[in-house]
Amino acid sequence: MEPYESEALAAVTTRPVHPYRTLTVERITPVLGAEVSGVDLSTEIPAAQLDEIRTAFRDHHVLVFRHQTITAEDHKRFAAAFGELRPVNPPPPKGDPYILEIRTASAAVDVDGNGWHADGTADAEPSLGSMLYITEVPEPGCGGDTMFANMHLAYEMLSPAMRSLLDPLTAVHDGAQAFEGSTPPADYVIPRTEHPIVARHPETDRKLLYVNKAYTSRIPQLSAPESRALLGMLFDTIAGRPILHCRVSWTPGTLVFWDNRCVQHHALYDYYPYTRYGQRVAINGGPVKG
Repeated sequence: MEPYESEALAAVTTRPVHPYRTLTVERITPVLGAEVSGVDLSTEIPAAQLDEIRTAFRDHHVLVFRHQTITAEDHKRFAAAFGELRPVNPPPPKGDPYILEIRTASAAVDVDGNGWHADGTADAEPSLGSMLYITEVPEPGCGGDTMFANMHLAYEMLSPAMRSLLDPLTAVHDGAQAFEGSTPPADYVIPRTEHPIVARHPETDRKLLYVNKAYTSRIPQLSAPESRALLGMLFDTIAGRPILHCRVSWTPGTLVFWDNRCVQHHALYDYYPYTRYGQRVAINGGPVKG
């Protein structure tokens, strides 16, 4: 490991741990994710406890709440505590416009999210985060975990020369890439937006790597071959460095809340021919700032 990589890891793993009075927070890995207990999401959460959840979210980026029995209204109420709810786009043909059903049919060929990505980055204002509540999981021992990756650390572990190269560049995020192999709804306007490659988190001002294989198509400041090579290296870095990752195993009644601004995720489809079902609520974000 290079010295700059060790320094980046040390800065993350030696941060002070916040004390919590109203809940328990246990890290999943030293760099990403935490299991949160002592919270009942089916009730109105007291302001003091919400403040501690916000602190945990800012520190760990991925929060796991287990043994929850909630309704759709409970789900939306909890999400609304962190911002304006984000309508599903394209909108569902029926049902709640704010709830995306995540359903894997038996023996499905593939599933949504089976690859590293952040949600909706082709939008001009991508989401702040998502809350996925899983109620049906594959048979025990049959997979279905979700991987998450820390994009702050992905940037910080790059060499100083590479960081300097990336800092002023932008990248095009094209929503058409998400529909490869399928046809979008006839009235759906496919988003396409240019974002900084190195963004800053709006709450902490900390830098992060903001490209993902699902949506990022090219770097306009570079030639096409240079763009493909550089993006390919960055995508491989995100997927191929386990030190950036945490892994969440689902059980029925688990809700996971992740920060879409600084985290990518990968829904592993390793449970064929079994099924899985959950519901996702997203929260509006803002423009991506460099």
